[in-house]
Amino acid sequence: QVQLVESGGGLVQAGGSLRLSCAASGRAFTSYNLGWFRQAPGKEREFVAAISWSGGTTYYADSVKGRFTIARDNTKNTVYLQMSSLKPEDMAVYYCAARPRFSVGSYSLVKDYNYWGQGTQVTVSS
Repeated sequence: QVQLVESGGGLVQAGGSLRLSCAASGRAFTSYNLGWFRQAPGKEREFVAAISWSGGTTYYADSVKGRFTIARDNTKNTVYLQMSSLKPEDMAVYYCAARPRFSVGSYSLVKDYNYWGQGTQVTVSS
């Protein structure tokens, strides 16, 4: 089992940047592939980005490609989401999630992640 705690959310103007962090504790960090999801009010939780256990493979939603970067530091048990050129439509609660390294399923589906953080709010003002 792994516990996830996000941080780094806040208020930013459109066009600005934020870096989210997600610290993990518990079972070996490299046992997990990781993802970032977000949920805006009244909307379903949606995929943002994912990264493999080694950090060698990354995936992005089309809506954030070229603006967001996911990375992980396995020595610090932390995954990051660097967000640039933020838009009002990026405003949401952002969640970090983990799925076991050898699990089946998709990196982009909420149902295929076993562990979730509590979320961190990102507010983008226009």
